[in-house]
Amino acid sequence: DLMGRDQVEGVLGHEVAHVANGDMVTMTLIQGVVNAFVMFLARAIAFAVAQSGRRDDDRGGSFSHGTYYIVQFVLEIVFMILGSILVAFVSRWREFRADHGGARLAGRDKMISALEALRRNYELIDPQAQLAVQSLKISGRGGFLKLFSTHPSLEERIARLETATNL
Repeated sequence: DLMGRDQVEGVLGHEVAHVANGDMVTMTLIQGVVNAFVMFLARAIAFAVAQSGRRDDDRGGSFSHGTYYIVQFVLEIVFMILGSILVAFVSRWREFRADHGGARLAGRDKMISALEALRRNYELIDPQAQLAVQSLKISGRGGFLKLFSTHPSLEERIARLETATNL
């Protein structure tokens, strides 16, 4: 309701570009690969740590299950955090691609206008309610949290469209 027809066309162009680029399937596959690596690496390293911690006088002694599970748990947490940064980076890159696709489909001016409308509408929202709106993932975050954001900031998206030469 807060957007004009041209702005809605920009948003639709962006979403159609996501579909055309296969973003949902690609992101699902990337997350699955990251999860597989996290599990494999955590278990392999935990096994090596647990084996190296065996007592020498055990003569082939017992495997330390407690050590294995603790190390595995900690490594899975650490690797998932690192994996989340990678997945978020790829997601931000695909958002830029969808913006460019939306600009090709609907026009650069319509796509920029749509992003500017989203920015204006977001800024008008009561700061207490902004957290709920952030679930739309359109605003991006700053500072350290930017590493975990799945969408670039609206300002950055607009700037990239304004300077793009291949539209």
